[in-house]
Amino acid sequence: MNEYPEGPDRRHRRPEGVGDRTVEALGALSKALETTERARGHLYSFHQLTGGADLELDRAVRLLREAGHPEWAEKVEAEILGRNVIPGHWTFQSVEA
Repeated sequence: MNEYPEGPDRRHRRPEGVGDRTVEALGALSKALETTERARGHLYSFHQLTGGADLELDRAVRLLREAGHPEWAEKVEAEILGRNVIPGHWTFQSVEA
């Protein structure tokens, strides 16, 4: 005897009167929403990665100074450290928007 009945349980079966095109449309909608959520997750990753890079740049500036290269430390600090990846916006603003 088969332990599992054929097909999905009643809660997961197609309701009566719902056609193939409707099922296909709802599947496409579901896929689009899932893709949007994945994209949002990539924005969070982008925010965390750029924040981590900025912390590492801060460390590089400190190490350049300690190594006797204050001019390079100043250049990195002035031109790169703390810069917005998107001009005029912090990365968390992109995530929130």
